[in-house]
Amino acid sequence: MTESRFRERFGLFAEVLLTGVWIGLAALPLVTYPAAFAAGARHLRRYTSHRPAGFRQFAADVRAAARTGWAVGAGGWVACWLAWLDLEAVRNGLPGGPLVGAAGLLALCGAAVAGLRAAAVWEPGASWRALLAAAGRRTVLDPAGSFLLVGGVAVVAVSAWFSPPLAIPVLGALAAAALAVEERYGRRRTAAGHATTALD
Repeated sequence: MTESRFRERFGLFAEVLLTGVWIGLAALPLVTYPAAFAAGARHLRRYTSHRPAGFRQFAADVRAAARTGWAVGAGGWVACWLAWLDLEAVRNGLPGGPLVGAAGLLALCGAAVAGLRAAAVWEPGASWRALLAAAGRRTVLDPAGSFLLVGGVAVVAVSAWFSPPLAIPVLGALAAAALAVEERYGRRRTAAGHATTALD
């Protein structure tokens, strides 16, 4: 590996970690985490395309994505609360509890993956509703990519449990993974002769 290639890859690694910090800061209001991930993924797309990419552009994307994305963030917290109620009911002896609990966790994982996939392809002016509907279809049609993102969420969770500050830069790796999964899906559809858009 040449020194220039090493520098380029190390630079990308550092940019991913920095993007994780930016995502963590932008997600502090709690309902802005979809906008934060969308802005992080878009920042990494610009960076890898050698276009101007800095905190100013990231912040502008967060503001644009949060205009309607805050409702998606609020919905995500409601889904987490419902999943918690589901697990509590299972612990308290709900008939058929294990099956109900597994279905609830599966639905929550699916929603998280669809949210990440939607954020990875977000562009200013895009409808979150349309992005999420299309991302839900891709979540089912591309199980390998979806399982990869489930693993990424698990890595963030384990990092937060092991050392909460460590989870913050790892958020950038999760955004990069979502971006890579979406690009892989798009390349596979193109190779199969299908035109691909963010709404496929």
